Amino acid sequence: MKIRNAVERFAEELDAGVFSIGFGVSLIAIVVFFLNPETSAEKMGAVNEYLWSEFMWVYVFSMFLMVVFSLWLMFGPWGEIKLGGPDESPEFSTPAFFAMMFSAGIAAGIVFWGPAEALFHYDAVPPMIGAESQTQSAAIGAIQYTLFHWGISYWVPFLIVAIPIAFFAYRRDAPMRISTLLAPFLGVDNLDRPIAKVIDILAVFATIGGIATTLGFVGSQFLTGLQYNYGVTLGDGGTIVVITGMTLAFTVSVVLGVKRGIRKVSMFNMYGFVLLCLATFVLGPTTYIMNTGLQAIGEYANSFLQMSLYTNASGSGEWVGNWTVFYWAWVFSWAPFGGLFVARISRGRTIRQVTATALVGATVATIPWFLTMGGTAIHFERTGAAPMLAAVSEHGVAVSGFPLFTNLPLGSLLSLGFMLLVITFFVTSADSSTLALGMLTTGGKEHPSTINRVLWGGLMGGLASLLIVGGGIDALRSSAIITGGPFAVIGVLAIVGMCLEFQRTCPVLQTNTGDQSPATDEQSPPVFATNADDDD
Repeated sequence: MKIRNAVERFAEELDAGVFSIGFGVSLIAIVVFFLNPETSAEKMGAVNEYLWSEFMWVYVFSMFLMVVFSLWLMFGPWGEIKLGGPDESPEFSTPAFFAMMFSAGIAAGIVFWGPAEALFHYDAVPPMIGAESQTQSAAIGAIQYTLFHWGISYWVPFLIVAIPIAFFAYRRDAPMRISTLLAPFLGVDNLDRPIAKVIDILAVFATIGGIATTLGFVGSQFLTGLQYNYGVTLGDGGTIVVITGMTLAFTVSVVLGVKRGIRKVSMFNMYGFVLLCLATFVLGPTTYIMNTGLQAIGEYANSFLQMSLYTNASGSGEWVGNWTVFYWAWVFSWAPFGGLFVARISRGRTIRQVTATALVGATVATIPWFLTMGGTAIHFERTGAAPMLAAVSEHGVAVSGFPLFTNLPLGSLLSLGFMLLVITFFVTSADSSTLALGMLTTGGKEHPSTINRVLWGGLMGGLASLLIVGGGIDALRSSAIITGGPFAVIGVLAIVGMCLEFQRTCPVLQTNTGDQSPATDEQSPPVFATNADDDD
């Protein structure tokens, strides 16, 4: 009877069009990539090159516009708008809210690229920096650009998607799905139009492409750690067993739900993340990390505007395309699921609280990690303490963290902790995205059925295994970048929609201009928290 009820709930809540097209086309794409990995990678690479050479300015300008608007939301009067009822308290405590946002948003990328990106830039210096390769000036510029890619700019696409969805879901009873971004233009009652379905389907594709690629990278990082640290080399069968185990872990987490599953794993992530960062900072080259890192922070702040709009117009633009545009496109592909998840956990908070958590809290938490990991990796390479570049050249980028940790005091323990962190970030990335896919394919249900979540969990885990075994990471990585492109445009559309809606429903702005009359739109009541009790 329980199984029958579960199946009936799954069938009743399903948005058949979005689910069938999203799930079906994804399966077809997986098969195509697996059967033709080299051809797929070649074709996708050609499309990518075309995009960054012809439309680089779209990615760069869209991200910059999102940064400016997010800062306005944090410091301007719209920041007081409540994402929920006037007297509604936040659903989650501030530490839990931050941990879930951080784990879902930056998650696997921070463990994969933390020890690696600055090392790459130290060797192949960004053209804007203009320093000689493998010099101290190159080291400062390398960390500077790493902070740029993973700092404030990284978080704003999530905010641009999350805030309008949370606003309309918790104030206008709109569905929790990406097409809700169209509510300012179509109205809440018209979100079942074909254009809305198209956006939800694109969101499914972008989520699958972005997160499955990341899971493939992080899964390969774990397997590389087994080989590098313990000499354990797994064949295809062993690889599938390991990734299946991780899949079961995140499937259990997502079935338990946000409060019992995702929240607890995210809190564990944060404790492990902070502890590992502190241990590396104390046991590593602390003086070098601080001297190089502080100067890199200064250059990051001083050159932020220039880096944000830099396209290397006087050169080929290839470096910007391969790094900055790649990162922006990748985070755009994450924006649907990341933004939807942030919207899901933001009920009861003000816009200012949500934006400050991302722009200030998450950035402040991210910077020490990249300073410590990047600075240590570069120092080890400069001094010969560990052959970092040689290890990456031999084993690939996935290995970068392991020679770093094994060459520190307590290296074996730190390396084991790093591998544990890889697993838990794998789990939080997968379970938050699986929850978002469930919401997208059920018309916006905040609590999708167990069957729905298990199906998506199985697809994501299977795809991660396929990417590692079949070698299709490059092809699907390219598809994630391509699919993320439309969300650069959709993000700009969301900004326009927020301007229209918040201007129309914001009594404080009317008061500031001398108009004391309340908003008259019956469907758009005043949404400001008017007393201190509403703040978290």
